Amino acid sequence: MSDDVAATCSRAGCRLPAKWRIDWRNPRIHTGDRRKTWVACDEHVGYLREFLAARDFPLEVSSLADTGVSR
Repeated sequence: MSDDVAATCSRAGCRLPAKWRIDWRNPRIHTGDRRKTWVACDEHVGYLREFLAARDFPLEVSSLADTGVSR
């Protein structure tokens, strides 16, 4: 992502800047090396994490600052 573009939260209808990265996969359709990524603002990181966890999808949450992605 370029330095002049901020990541936007993946929650439907949210336009807040993302601060979190959620890497996940659906083991029924994704191989072990394939991951999808959502980004989330502080308000929605818990919601998106719980949405995926309720479906037993393996996931990892990390700060976008730790990944070097522009906020």
